[in-house]
Amino acid sequence: MNVKLQTLAVWSLQFAVWSSVQVSAQAADRGIPMPASIAISPHGASAFAAFLACGLLLLQYAHRRKPFIVLWAGAWLCIGPAMLLLARADPAFAGGRAAVGLAQFLLVCSAALFLWSADSYRLTGFVRPSWLRWFALLAVWFLAAPVLFGLGTVVVPGYALSAVAQAGAGAMFAAVLIERRMIGAGLNAFVLFGLAIANVATILLIRQMIEVPQYALDLLIVNVLLHTCGALGINILVFEDMTYELRATNRRLEAVRGELMQAAITDPLTGCHNRRFFEQVEDRELQRHARFHLPLSLLFIDVDRFKAVNDSLGHEAGDRVLQYVARFLKRHIREADYIFRWGGDEFMVLITCSGEEAARKAAILKASFDAAPSELPPGIGLSVGTIEVPPETTDLMPLIAQADEMMYRDKRRDAPAPPAANPHKPRSPWRSRSLKSEV
Repeated sequence: MNVKLQTLAVWSLQFAVWSSVQVSAQAADRGIPMPASIAISPHGASAFAAFLACGLLLLQYAHRRKPFIVLWAGAWLCIGPAMLLLARADPAFAGGRAAVGLAQFLLVCSAALFLWSADSYRLTGFVRPSWLRWFALLAVWFLAAPVLFGLGTVVVPGYALSAVAQAGAGAMFAAVLIERRMIGAGLNAFVLFGLAIANVATILLIRQMIEVPQYALDLLIVNVLLHTCGALGINILVFEDMTYELRATNRRLEAVRGELMQAAITDPLTGCHNRRFFEQVEDRELQRHARFHLPLSLLFIDVDRFKAVNDSLGHEAGDRVLQYVARFLKRHIREADYIFRWGGDEFMVLITCSGEEAARKAAILKASFDAAPSELPPGIGLSVGTIEVPPETTDLMPLIAQADEMMYRDKRRDAPAPPAANPHKPRSPWRSRSLKSEV
């Protein structure tokens, strides 16, 4: 809405001037009496448009609290008083020359604010608060120099400083266009480069402009058109910045959502899948294996003497054991298969193979675990129970219970035989408890 109002205001002003001239000319040709024409100062009209653009941008800032918006509005706010001073300044008097110097200083401040706005949007930190000291010295020079030494001491430096600041701002917005593909930034870059070129042209043609006022009017019209495009460009940029921020927020939310989903289906200690994920993939895997006639087996794995480690060395040592076992299983189980931490020191593997292959895989896992060099407490090993999933199975829980029973058979088979009882020596209850925990 602000873009439409601002553009409409500038167009309506231009159309009013053009239409009044055309109507007056036609009426004069026909001999129709017409009221006297009203002269419109180009500088005054430019000041009105600048104040209007500043007000609309401040409305944008009330909605989007972004520093680059208020800085761009400040640039327009400097242009308005500068145009009014140029419209009323009389260089024949000292006060008029001081007014011209103040107008040039305001135009330099406007260009600097455009640069600051671009720097604030890119977050480059190029513009620094220490620059304010130099602007205080510039203000003194632009006010005193035209009175003491003439207008040439401020007109050319003013246009030159403005051109440098506008070219820098244009380069920054061009970088935004390349980085983020924003049309508003590209339009602002075009406008600022155009204003910099217009200021350089003013320096080169300043003598011709004094002799032929039409040159000055042409350059003023070019500046008005460029500033109009700039007003449109900054409003487009505000809208694009809002959509860019929304897209970035959505990407962050998607990333957080993915992390939360991953955390919900992952055991935080071992990094394996948890039982919640098993409930999600159970039906899908059963249907996939039934459709493609693929064999499916379960491996139920338990860590031997884990309770003894927890009791003697503490839970931190037990956690390290579980993490080691999880890393071992991930190295020896294919990525296409699933590893679940079923609970405590128990792991369950859903593997695509027949029952015979699953039994061979269990034997390889146990042998590889025992042979692998590690700093685990002595006696730590794996007990594995295996079972093949029959076709047309719809629920894996009964099979998991059977695999659990097979695991306990494997544990009892691998457990060391207890020492022969001495009839002359009473059996210690602590020894019995220790053996039971080892099993």
